[in-house]
Amino acid sequence: MNSILTVLFNGVAYGFLLFIMSVGLSVALGMMNFVNLAQASFSMLGGYVMVTVTQGLGVPFLASLPIAFLVSGAVSILLERLVLRHFYGSDDLTQVLLTIGLVFMSIAMTTYFWGGSYQRFDVPPWLTGQREILGLTLETYRIFLVAAGGALAVLLIFGLERTRFGGMVRACVDNRRVADACGLNTNLIFSGTFAIGGGLAGLGGALAANLVGLDPNFPLRYLVYLLIIVSVGGMGTITGTLAAGVALGVADVLGKYYFPQFGGIAIYAVTVGVMLWRPHGLLGRRA
Repeated sequence: MNSILTVLFNGVAYGFLLFIMSVGLSVALGMMNFVNLAQASFSMLGGYVMVTVTQGLGVPFLASLPIAFLVSGAVSILLERLVLRHFYGSDDLTQVLLTIGLVFMSIAMTTYFWGGSYQRFDVPPWLTGQREILGLTLETYRIFLVAAGGALAVLLIFGLERTRFGGMVRACVDNRRVADACGLNTNLIFSGTFAIGGGLAGLGGALAANLVGLDPNFPLRYLVYLLIIVSVGGMGTITGTLAAGVALGVADVLGKYYFPQFGGIAIYAVTVGVMLWRPHGLLGRRA
């Protein structure tokens, strides 16, 4: 029984990690109607920034996390201002081709600056080892992931779904011309939304570096996972993205642990089942 609960906890920790990386994509798709597949590249950037400042500059791990968030958010603003904003009104296929091209560009740039090998990173000693909680032996770093993911989820749910800023974002999406006429700075609001999404993706990549590894192909490995989570949870809903991330994280870990011969098929089976049951996602709204 304890082993099952431990595996479940590991799946929850993995799910929170996927939630942090994918929530920005959910916001861009659901609130801004923009297919930003470059979200996975921001996650990779955050991981490399964290590794660089901790190993090259000696910055403590906890201090490197906000640095990864800020750098990824700044790059996302720059990309949005220079490139993405010109494609807000374009069709989905154009946006997909544009951002998938940016993904491959990011892979080439990462290989040029950091090389093509895996980046090794060891978390601080206080985050290593295991701890006994309620009779379960749990990894300290996964406990940290659950705590950090839970805190971010609460902050995002109340910050983007139940605040004036979240209302302004939805108003800009529903009718940008009317929002402009009402005095809202739509350019600033869209840039801020992209910055938050890109920063969270970078933070997720920094947290994931020790758990799943980091190399230039990181965006290709996790882009499908991010799209699955957004689709299953429902675009534009933070709560749905959280539920989908945790559910799929648990399904993936349980499937690989108990049925290793089938690999990661569990997460795809759950995805197909949910899409057949609720085509708009668990908490998504019908268009």
